[in-house]
Amino acid sequence: MFRDWLSYFDWGYNFEFAYPWMLGLLIILPLLVIVYASKNRKPATFKVSTTHFIKKAKTFKTRTRHLPFVLRILALACLIIALARPRDKFTVSQSNGEGIDIMLCMDISGSMNANDFSPTRLEAAKQVAAAFVMARPGDRIGITIFSIVSYTLCPVTTDHNIVLQQLASIRSGYLEEEGTAIGSGLATSVDGLRRSDAKSKIVILLTDGVNIGGTISPDIATGLAKTYGIKVYTIGIGTKGTMNVTQRTEAGEEVSQNMQIDFNATLLKSIAQQTGGQYYYAKDKNALQMVYAHINQLEKSKVEVSTYNRFVEKYLPWLLTGLVLLFLEFVLRTTYYKRFP
Repeated sequence: MFRDWLSYFDWGYNFEFAYPWMLGLLIILPLLVIVYASKNRKPATFKVSTTHFIKKAKTFKTRTRHLPFVLRILALACLIIALARPRDKFTVSQSNGEGIDIMLCMDISGSMNANDFSPTRLEAAKQVAAAFVMARPGDRIGITIFSIVSYTLCPVTTDHNIVLQQLASIRSGYLEEEGTAIGSGLATSVDGLRRSDAKSKIVILLTDGVNIGGTISPDIATGLAKTYGIKVYTIGIGTKGTMNVTQRTEAGEEVSQNMQIDFNATLLKSIAQQTGGQYYYAKDKNALQMVYAHINQLEKSKVEVSTYNRFVEKYLPWLLTGLVLLFLEFVLRTTYYKRFP
């Protein structure tokens, strides 16, 4: 309870004064101190026949005779701060409308380490996808990754910080086995969206290869997407032919080798057309950015994000402290420290 009370005196990052100009009244306090000091500079004098009792007169009361004035100054300082209305300011965002559920389905097979993109296809894809996520504040977004097997790295969520963290963690070889199971990757993405009650659900499938392996064929996965009303945008990336690819061995060493790379544009076009999406080809990072920008324009969320400020007032403890000090000053001044004419 005491700790909660102290929190009202904590001037953190969001702290502000509603009426900061009131703090100008604090200039009065040093003036009062100067006036008080000048009045008490010359002690009262009187004639006595002996001075043997003067040392004994220096009692606790005489040593603390300025306490009421100190309390009065502190009380006025607290009351002035209370008048300035200290408070914490919080900006609150509220979403109204219907968002879109989006699953990013990314190929992380070894060929995604090809360096025709800077620095590699996979790193470029991650960077562009991250920018896309940040441009969709009202949508739920998730991530599926695949090579010869597929895995839901992040279910659809409005917590985009988590999505960005998971995107950054992706690396080639994450799933160990090599291959490009496009059907499995798409099916896993569909599974992550099929229970969604969002009116619009889309998958953005990105790959640089042909379908190799996997337990579910692309045709079956496409049929599942159609059944659940999920639109699939497909992206084929990279240049075809022999490319230099950096692979990491089991010992952790990076080895460069030439690899023949191709992707099945016909398959990707078919998946997109059957589900109401579109097929794109991106030969470099700039083209990939344009692809995501185009998808961003096509899939507009009907979400209005309104922001407003919420305040937590902190003037009350200052007001109460000032009044208590003022009352204590009055009591001491009129009783214990009372001066008689």
